[in-house]
Amino acid sequence: MTYIVLDACIKCKFMDCIEVCPVDCFYEGANMLVIHPDECIDCGVCEPECPIDAIVPDSEDDKDGKWLAINTKYAEIWPNITYMGIPPKDGEDFEEETGKFEKYFDPTPGKGDP
Repeated sequence: MTYIVLDACIKCKFMDCIEVCPVDCFYEGANMLVIHPDECIDCGVCEPECPIDAIVPDSEDDKDGKWLAINTKYAEIWPNITYMGIPPKDGEDFEEETGKFEKYFDPTPGKGDP
């Protein structure tokens, strides 16, 4: 088992989870984060830190493996991020929205650590 980030993170990207990760397995895209499944040690400390419940065990909300595949793919090409940056100013406007992957996903890498 590993933890994964779901589409609830898209356009919110609050980053509270990054501060508590003991192995720095988060990677940053332009408008969301992903977890590298091979680096995640399944400790679960990031899950309760996410204010919008965008982090779950891969066995819980990813029956078809879609989000595990997305986390895996983009963790390989996006930069690692180890500290909390500034979340989007309008992130709270997107908290309750569903279907964000189809509407807003941006495969562009984020800035990562300086």
